[in-house]
Amino acid sequence: MSDNAKIVGWAHSSFGKLEAPDVESLMAGVAGAALEHAGIEARDVDAIRVGVFNSGFSKQGFEGALVAPGLPALAHVPSVHVENACATGSAAIHAAMDFIAAGQGRIALVVGAEKMTATPTAEVGDILLAASYRREEAAIDAGFAGIFGRITQHYFQAYGDHSAELAMISAKNHANGVHNPLAQMRRDFGFAFCNTVSDKNPYVAGPLRRTDCSLVSDGAAALVLADAETAAGMARAIGFRARRQVNDMLPLSRRESPVAFAGAHAAWARALADAGMSIHDLDLVETHDCFTIAEMIEYEAMGLAQPGEGWRVVRDGLTTRDGKLPVNLSGGLKSKGHPIGATGVSMHVLAAMQLCGEAGGMQKPGAALAGVFNMGGAAVANYVSILERTH
Repeated sequence: MSDNAKIVGWAHSSFGKLEAPDVESLMAGVAGAALEHAGIEARDVDAIRVGVFNSGFSKQGFEGALVAPGLPALAHVPSVHVENACATGSAAIHAAMDFIAAGQGRIALVVGAEKMTATPTAEVGDILLAASYRREEAAIDAGFAGIFGRITQHYFQAYGDHSAELAMISAKNHANGVHNPLAQMRRDFGFAFCNTVSDKNPYVAGPLRRTDCSLVSDGAAALVLADAETAAGMARAIGFRARRQVNDMLPLSRRESPVAFAGAHAAWARALADAGMSIHDLDLVETHDCFTIAEMIEYEAMGLAQPGEGWRVVRDGLTTRDGKLPVNLSGGLKSKGHPIGATGVSMHVLAAMQLCGEAGGMQKPGAALAGVFNMGGAAVANYVSILERTH
């Protein structure tokens, strides 16, 4: 599916343990800034789509109505809350693009946010299990990390122990995050630390170590979408050469293989076919590294390696900062942070910054085509975007 909707502006908070007390305040920090970046006024906005996972992080629901208190000029703009687990941000973007494609309006504001760090650590794991199939998976130790720990065990049983390559992915993303001023953890830990189990890097859900797991984060991101005619008169426009969503079974027990990420593979294959290109035509990818094993399997899903050989990709240096296809120049969820509802919006914003040459120390020189992969749950809701600058 291709679209005439273009990204014409954005804003992005820092990620981490922030002083902002709730998602309302987080959204207030980016909504107006995104409109300003796009060069438009609140009166120009025809629709708002809000991405917040929540699921117990806050007793305040009705998140679609929380943008207006921070920007009262938006009080009468139709606003809808969208949720799709860890892919909530991308789901909100798709909903806004569908609104524009249907001819219901010309400009849509998308805001994604999450406040996670105010919740006790013991409760965070259980809240995140809402993105799993609780009927069968709720008793797994270590919560959602435990689910990916099991996926890692299956992968290692099938293809051998590749803990070292997982550490290489972690070290790569932390090294990239040093260059991202918005990242939660701007520290290059190095391969040796990431590959060593220690008091500072214990097992969280064996074989996954702390450095294999993304961070509990607060943050928000927003972007403005406009139809092609409206975007033509704006300072910048990032187009979607293709976008696809493909789902997979929520219960891992009902998949042919828990390590195949079949829905992610189909989403990538269909998006690349729609765009008329191969994965090797892209200049960079922002992918969903909630755990390092996820990034490794996503290499296979996007077509960089055959099943069971994703570990070769990082070992060969293909996805490093100076590789042929840099992956997660932002530091990824691993270093940047993973405030659930904000993540998909953040990934699109950071890819757009690359295509506009506005990524600062993260910049891939001459970047013209970017891929984004955002998933909800264990590769259940899979979203792929192929982005290019149109002017």
